[in-house]
Amino acid sequence: MAMVFGTDLSLLLLLAGALLIIGEAFAPGAHFIVLGIALLVAGLVGLALPASLGVLSLVIMAGVVVAVGGISLYIYRQFDFYGGKGAGRTSDSDSLKGKTGRVTERVTDTDGEVKLDSGGFNPLYRARAFDEEIPVGEEVIVVDPGGGNVITVESMAALGTDDIDDELEADRQATEADGDATTATADRDTESETA
Repeated sequence: MAMVFGTDLSLLLLLAGALLIIGEAFAPGAHFIVLGIALLVAGLVGLALPASLGVLSLVIMAGVVVAVGGISLYIYRQFDFYGGKGAGRTSDSDSLKGKTGRVTERVTDTDGEVKLDSGGFNPLYRARAFDEEIPVGEEVIVVDPGGGNVITVESMAALGTDDIDDELEADRQATEADGDATTATADRDTESETA
């Protein structure tokens, strides 16, 4: 078996893997766990291999590091043991802009609280009204995340519709009216043919 620093390579891999896994406990976030698992398993496999394999045991241990490292990385990414693919936190205050939620405490220009639908680990935010007071239970949208712990919100009801929405609704009504007229004409034609 190969020797490094006067110690068996398999034992060194085993110890390095164990130290990396322990290090993960002190600094969570998958900085050390993937490599730690790969080295630990390679060290265990190396200890189980017979010394008569010589250089072949090095190749086998290297393959184990690559294979187990890949598998553990896949498992880590697939199951995200550290919390829901980042859904439980926001990356920065700008990511709150456009988020919607409900008022939990009446929002005025100086005070209030809202609960955002996807606002991070703690979805409750201190809020200020953009224009006018917003009552409890009203649906709101974040118009200015502020950069601090206070966001500026506006009532979804106050947003109303714009010119484009009005034109789309008028077009929809005209299409429905044309469809109703066409159906009425077809019904009269069918009645006159049967009579």
